[in-house]
Amino acid sequence: MRWRFVALSALAVVCAGLELVAGRGMSPGAVWDVLGGGGDATERHIFLQLRLPRMLVALGAGACLAMAGLILQSALRNPLAGPEVTGVTPGAVLGAVTATALGLAGWESPLAVVLAACAGGCAGALLLWLLVGRGGGDPAQTAVHGVLVSAVLGGLTAMVLLVEPGELGSVVQWLVGTTEGRVWEHWHLLWPWALVWGVAAWLLTGPLTLLRCGDDIAMSAGLSVRRARTLALMCAVALTAGAVAAVGALGFVGLLVPHLAMAVFGADLRVGLPGAALLGAIVVCGADAAAQLSSRLLAATLDSGRLTLPVGALTACLGAALLLVVVRRTPSRTF
Repeated sequence: MRWRFVALSALAVVCAGLELVAGRGMSPGAVWDVLGGGGDATERHIFLQLRLPRMLVALGAGACLAMAGLILQSALRNPLAGPEVTGVTPGAVLGAVTATALGLAGWESPLAVVLAACAGGCAGALLLWLLVGRGGGDPAQTAVHGVLVSAVLGGLTAMVLLVEPGELGSVVQWLVGTTEGRVWEHWHLLWPWALVWGVAAWLLTGPLTLLRCGDDIAMSAGLSVRRARTLALMCAVALTAGAVAAVGALGFVGLLVPHLAMAVFGADLRVGLPGAALLGAIVVCGADAAAQLSSRLLAATLDSGRLTLPVGALTACLGAALLLVVVRRTPSRTF
């Protein structure tokens, strides 16, 4: 198992390196010069104030979303549960957008964005919980209700944007999911949030393992099912809200990376949860590097220097294809 972490850590370093050299405005040689202590003032500014924090935010957000997805799938015993299809991510986006439209949050007050995203994520999860009720163990029913809740919350977000169209430019990043323009302020807010809730989630791996075995077995083992599930959902919502506040609604990361983590690390959540965090960081950082390289190629081909491909568009396209594979391989799977 250790060699898997070592190999994935090496892959994360490779993805981080690609992220640092993939953007526009600096050549790979200039990046190497800055790393060696050289480069002019502009190059050092681009590298230290733009590319480095962007890379760290991508790693942190990916880790948060992957952990949130694994927690949701374990707590709900549903392989189709994920922040994107359980109302958590759409709710967090709605909370962030609404708070921004009302002037209660913004980039000048990033903590308020996180709190608003948390409130929205909790509302989305609660709405799904009320709709699913006792049928929460049915993956298909939960998925259908999750899509319904996500669609309603997405519609409410669109209504907020129609009421406050002037805010569209500042909130569109939450709708698509992008790391463009992320600076040290975002990272300084994200890493302690991710660390606290990541540790809290890891402390819940024992109860989560029992929940995956079924409520009856968990109760026979002396576990308070309702309390354990509530704490787990709190962790999932908080991790999702932190990621959404930092990079917006990245599609399918929280839904599909947990399946990859289970395939690589097995069913032991004490190993699987940190493994999912590492895989999520790799996926988002690698996808962002690919999006930046694609943007450079498209800009050169179409002669449009302003053309930018957001990482959220890339994860959504790739995730949709992978989701079809997962559904066909696990049509009725529960944990």
